[in-house]
Amino acid sequence: MAQKIHPYGFRLGITKDWKSRWTTDKKGFGKLVVEDKVIRDFLDKKLGNAGLESVEIERSHNEVSLIIRVSKPGLVIGRGGSGVEELQKEIKKLTNAKVKLTVEEVKNAEANARLVADYISRQLKRRMSYRRVCMAATTSAMDKGAKGVKIKISGLLSGGNSIARSDVFSRGPVPRQTLRADIDYAQVTCHLIYGTIGIKVWIYNGEVEA
Repeated sequence: MAQKIHPYGFRLGITKDWKSRWTTDKKGFGKLVVEDKVIRDFLDKKLGNAGLESVEIERSHNEVSLIIRVSKPGLVIGRGGSGVEELQKEIKKLTNAKVKLTVEEVKNAEANARLVADYISRQLKRRMSYRRVCMAATTSAMDKGAKGVKIKISGLLSGGNSIARSDVFSRGPVPRQTLRADIDYAQVTCHLIYGTIGIKVWIYNGEVEA
């Protein structure tokens, strides 16, 4: 068996930055890690329809700043900013620190690994053919400027009476072992009536210049 490592963690500190940026003493470290996890899980459920791509967390002495990247910022901001205010109040219940929210738009949703994986998951829940959905997703990503795309989907792909298996769809190069390669990676679990289907997406956006 090959030795596997997460593509984001593999490049962390080289071409990728941390998604949680803060420091604390040894005593309070565990509490803040759990708090970050609770906030991320809450936003994952709350902003699923807005196309949540990532949540970056920065902490100062008594403030937590959240940078939320979504494909549909209008659904988060709401009319006159009412959506952001409501979201701040709900997050405030999860932490004792002052909450600051920044909502950013994802410009190229079709070439974003997390959003592509979410799209495939939604289509599978509508009982669309996984082959057709994955082929359409790879084509769309390449048309939007991706250098290479790879999608791996595993589970009961043909329904509850089938045998679990994996299928891979790829177009273009995806150099997963190259540290300077800008690889966008996402892994999503699609929950269906007859079981779960795992979706992994790699999108290669070229090399990062030193």
